[in-house]
Amino acid sequence: MKKGVFQRKIRKTHRWLGVILGIQFFLWTIGGLYFSWSDMDEVHGDHQKAHIHPMGADIDFVNPKGIIQQIKLKDSVNFLFDIRLIQILNRPFYQITYSKEHDRGNKIQLANAKTGELRPALSKEEAIEIAKKSFLNDAPVKSVEYLTNTNGHHEYREQPLPAYAITFSHPTNTTVYVASELGTVQKFRNSKWRIFDFLWMLHTMDYQSRDNISNWLLRAFSVFGIITIISGFTLFFVSQKSNSKQNKTT
Repeated sequence: MKKGVFQRKIRKTHRWLGVILGIQFFLWTIGGLYFSWSDMDEVHGDHQKAHIHPMGADIDFVNPKGIIQQIKLKDSVNFLFDIRLIQILNRPFYQITYSKEHDRGNKIQLANAKTGELRPALSKEEAIEIAKKSFLNDAPVKSVEYLTNTNGHHEYREQPLPAYAITFSHPTNTTVYVASELGTVQKFRNSKWRIFDFLWMLHTMDYQSRDNISNWLLRAFSVFGIITIISGFTLFFVSQKSNSKQNKTT
C-alpha cells in the first residue's frame, strides 16, 4: 500500500472515530465535572436526614424465640436470616427475616420488642409520619405513592418493595422512600441526585439499568477510544516523516 493511500485511510478513520467518540467524550467530561464538583452528602440527601435518638439501654426486651413460635403458627419458618432491632415512631420493634423451604425470596415480620406482639406492615399514615420525622426540613407532604414494582430507570430501583414514596413540597423536591414491610426509611432522593443519576447513565452508557459498568457498549467505546488515540499518534509520526522528507528535498 502506498504511503499516501495509507495516510488518507488513517486520516479518514481518525476523523470519523473522532466525530463519533467526541460526542461521548463530551458527555463523559460533563458527567465527570458534575461528579467531582458535587457534594456527595447533598446528592445522597444526608444533610436532610434528621437525627434518630437511640433507645435507652434499660428497656426490657422480650425473647425473640417466643415471637418466632408465633410466626410458625401462621407460616412455615425453615430459615432465619436476620433479627434486627429497629425503631418505628420511637417504639422498639424486632425486624425478623425468614424464609420457607424451597420458597423464593425472604419474608419480613415485625414484632413489638417489648410485648412480643406481631404487627402488620406499615400503613400509609405511619409511613408518612416516619418520613416526616426522618426529614430534617419542615415541609408539607406533596404526594404519596405506594410502589409494588419499579423498572430499571426508577430512582428507587433494586430496593425493598413494597414501599411508600413520600414527596415533600421543598425546593430540593425530596422524596423519602419507606419500605412498608421493613418498617424503615430506605432512601432519600432529591433533585441533585436525579441529575447525578442521569449523568451516571450517560457515563456508564447503560441505558437499561443505568448501573452496569460492564456493558458491551461501554466496552466497545473504550476500545474505539484506544484506536482513536493510536491512529492519532500514527498519523502524527507519519506526517512528521513526510514533512522531514519534503524539507530535505527542498
